[in-house]
Amino acid sequence: MDMSFDFQPVYPHHDLLVEIGEVEMAMDHLSEFDCDERDDLQPDLESRMQSLLEALDHLAI
Repeated sequence: MDMSFDFQPVYPHHDLLVEIGEVEMAMDHLSEFDCDERDDLQPDLESRMQSLLEALDHLAI
């Protein structure tokens, strides 16, 4: 039985999905912050989400 399956290509995809989930949770909790703090955090989170989604699109699985 060949047990040499290479999981290496799966790791980046999984890591991106996990980080996307973390950013989504952070965005869900923005309402808990005051208006000024939310206005500071939201653009950074949206930018990070866009970067992660682009990386996921370019990943070949």
